[in-house]
Amino acid sequence: MVLVVSEEVRKAIGARRPVVALESTIIAHGLPRPRNLEVALELEEAVRREGAVPATVAVLDGRPRVGLDQEEVERIANEGIRKLGHRDLPLAVAAGVSGATTVSATARLAALAGIRVFATGGLGGVHREWTVTQDESADLGLLARTRITVVCAGVKSILDVPATLQRLETLGVAVAGYGTNRFPGFYLADSGHPVDWRLDTPEQVAAVMRAQDALDAPESALVVANPVPEAEQLDPALHARVLADALRACAEQGVTGQAVTPFLLDHLVRHTDGASLQANLAAVRGNVRLAARIATEWARG
Repeated sequence: MVLVVSEEVRKAIGARRPVVALESTIIAHGLPRPRNLEVALELEEAVRREGAVPATVAVLDGRPRVGLDQEEVERIANEGIRKLGHRDLPLAVAAGVSGATTVSATARLAALAGIRVFATGGLGGVHREWTVTQDESADLGLLARTRITVVCAGVKSILDVPATLQRLETLGVAVAGYGTNRFPGFYLADSGHPVDWRLDTPEQVAAVMRAQDALDAPESALVVANPVPEAEQLDPALHARVLADALRACAEQGVTGQAVTPFLLDHLVRHTDGASLQANLAAVRGNVRLAARIATEWARG
């Protein structure tokens, strides 16, 4: 099999010890150097402090890898590799290239390795002006057919949040707020939209995961939407103003298609003096810790 699972991760899975999958796109594309490497190692250590095993996922030299050593993490941080969604995996393997995995590719490879819990920052979703562009993240379709629990801070606020929630419902992907009745907005604790279900403890999340299996439910994901702490969120007024400016700039400069998201995110980072990046990191840290606690409860069977 082409998938390479590290010895540590393989042994943990075999012994039913808690394992948490981590994506690598945040390392290669989400943060500046050398901060990206520092954060990558920090997140793995946060998983270990909670008693779980981290399994950072990436493709190196055409080999999908679940669980990286420090040298491999350093390659992801420093080599300037491309971003890979799940549709890109066969192409990357055949071409022998290296790449950082997005939510969809990470979820796919983690599930193949037998990992049930995955921590990330925010999901992709339905883009604004979808009726014109038909632009929707591949994350949604992949989660509709992959049995994995994704701990995230909602979806990026630059997306069409209500349309994304509707699309997740249509696809049969379960969504629950963690400690909240509101759907988080990545940089913000509250996107302004409700969720139908609320879970308050890792034990409750693990119980839902077991119920998925017991009911022989369709192979879809459970999204655990964990809000960034209000004290660490981006100031909502600043967020609204800068996002409005970014959307205007996007239209004026004729930015379209896949270029829209990085344009808007870059605008937010630059025009909030890095505050959006700090909120992003706060959300990821919280998600990683919660995912490790959920994985621990899940491993108890």
